[in-house]
Amino acid sequence: MKKSANKTLTTKQIALAAGVSVGTVSHVLNGSATVSAKLKKRVEEVIRRLDYQPSQLARGLRGRTTVLLGVIIPDIKNPYFPSLVRGVEDVAFKEGFRLVLCNADNDPEKELTYFNDLRSFNPAGIIVIPSESSRIGRATAGDNIQIIFVDRCPSWWKGDAVVANNENGGYQVGEYLARMGHRTLAAISGPSHIETARERIRGFKRALAEAGIQLQARYVQEAQFNTEGGFAAASQLLSLNPRPTAIFASSDMLAIGALEAARAMKIRCPDDVSIVGFDGLDFVDLIEPALTTVFQPGYHIGSLACQLLLERVRGVNHPPEQKMLNTELCIRDSVRSLLPRKKSK
Repeated sequence: MKKSANKTLTTKQIALAAGVSVGTVSHVLNGSATVSAKLKKRVEEVIRRLDYQPSQLARGLRGRTTVLLGVIIPDIKNPYFPSLVRGVEDVAFKEGFRLVLCNADNDPEKELTYFNDLRSFNPAGIIVIPSESSRIGRATAGDNIQIIFVDRCPSWWKGDAVVANNENGGYQVGEYLARMGHRTLAAISGPSHIETARERIRGFKRALAEAGIQLQARYVQEAQFNTEGGFAAASQLLSLNPRPTAIFASSDMLAIGALEAARAMKIRCPDDVSIVGFDGLDFVDLIEPALTTVFQPGYHIGSLACQLLLERVRGVNHPPEQKMLNTELCIRDSVRSLLPRKKSK
């Protein structure tokens, strides 16, 4: 039977067992002063024998940073964010750090409450996918806590950040649909107060404008980034006259909702309407039809963000970095070409 860690053991008991002072034990545990090799070995042997596990909470309350990293995400139900968090966790675990995950529901007040709670434990750093009205960066000026924004980067944020090129992803969709012969197009945007939603639609509109296509206001619906929002928005768009031949849904969950709306209205995809998503979730190539989507590298965003944060934690001093990773259009089965077929010779 595996022996469980002794969480109640004190440094005083370790000192008594090792025949050293409490201060010596503290120096060995925290590396706060040089201890002779002989005494250090004696203390470490006692620690192993008694299976001592130091309290990270107590360490934080004493004013030293812990090996904890806080991660604040806006919506734990969105299947894109677990991939990003997994990228953070893999790097953190390998480097000896542990995560505390908080779900803020895109609520700036809840987000700030979680941030202040995390700050009270003296974490090594905090990774944030910020709400649009986030006060984290503004409220903590002068703090020594290392912070990095990921996925979203408000214009006012001047610190480290790692994001995807959302505008270019939207542009790729618009350029592709125009190239496939679509002229009556529609879009389902995420909430307009979220920067990534605005960026994706901005890129989409820019590509259409370059192709000489105007995206009329009535062909744009705003919705939450979920299937329910996609279903409701697509139901409105597919009822328009003329009906759009293609819909750009600015997340895969919105696109899945749009597919469900089309089925409910007996409208076939891609024969009657083409649908394109955004995110590149693992399972969208398994649905029917396999979804054409823009892949954004969530795992890579998370792992790179954690690497940058740990550089800061370890004292690397360089100007703030704001990295933007490329997106990729993954063409599958949910888009139909409207181009005239070439006559065979």
